[in-house]
Amino acid sequence: DVVAPVHQIYASDPRFSFILLASNVGKRKAQIAAIRSSSGDLVLNVDSDTILAADVVTKLVLKMHDPAIGAAMGQLIASNRNQTWLTRLIDMEYWLACNEERAAQARFGAVMCCCGPCAMYRRSALTMLLDQYEAQFFRGKPSDFGEDRHLTILMLKAGFRTEYVPDAIAATVVPHSLRPYLRQQLRWARSTFRDTFLAWRLLPELDGYLTLDVIGQNLGPLLLAISSLAALAQLLIDGSIPWWTGLTIAAMTMVRCSVAALRARELRFIGFSLHTPINIFLLLP
Repeated sequence: DVVAPVHQIYASDPRFSFILLASNVGKRKAQIAAIRSSSGDLVLNVDSDTILAADVVTKLVLKMHDPAIGAAMGQLIASNRNQTWLTRLIDMEYWLACNEERAAQARFGAVMCCCGPCAMYRRSALTMLLDQYEAQFFRGKPSDFGEDRHLTILMLKAGFRTEYVPDAIAATVVPHSLRPYLRQQLRWARSTFRDTFLAWRLLPELDGYLTLDVIGQNLGPLLLAISSLAALAQLLIDGSIPWWTGLTIAAMTMVRCSVAALRARELRFIGFSLHTPINIFLLLP
């Protein structure tokens, strides 16, 4: 009922071709059906809640002129940034993920996850990888999460570079309340840990920095959890307040937020320090 009016508007336009699957088979199967029906050299993946800037396709295509590049992603922002305090935090989180993590990885031609809201792929590379992509199992069942990261890892394992284009802007809807945000973060965390193990042998071939980066991403939350549990144990056992742990976490938080504020030239990033208690008390558990 929701998509039928959209089909009616564009059905007579020869530039568009609709593929209506018999049932909701999930993002991965829908992607594969579209890719196998495509004919262009490049395939653009856009999530349904995303709005692209007018020049996004042009800028991604320019990056894809290099035949060694298998995929490229644009910069994500929150289209509903001003809706709640949480959407403001997530918008800053996206900026950090794109302009620190992805931008650093792109220096080595190995962005570890080309995000679904705005990612362009080389179709010749995709056709080589579709069978592997479709056949991914996790704990004995067909995988139904982590599509973007897994497809990116397959690209890297096949020898293609993956890139980030910071001036290709895509605005996507982000969760405005904690419950859907925590569900989203749980899915992403599962994907990160699972696909990191799949890419483990690949990392040293790419660059030593990337190996260190990915190890840090996976060990960091575990070390923070251990620190938090140790601080709680200290408080319960001998009644003393774990000042050193608290000050260390606070100092690291302020350093990260201050660097982001300087690089983005926006003081609002100091407010991202509020994400630390959410991380410790909600995301880590």
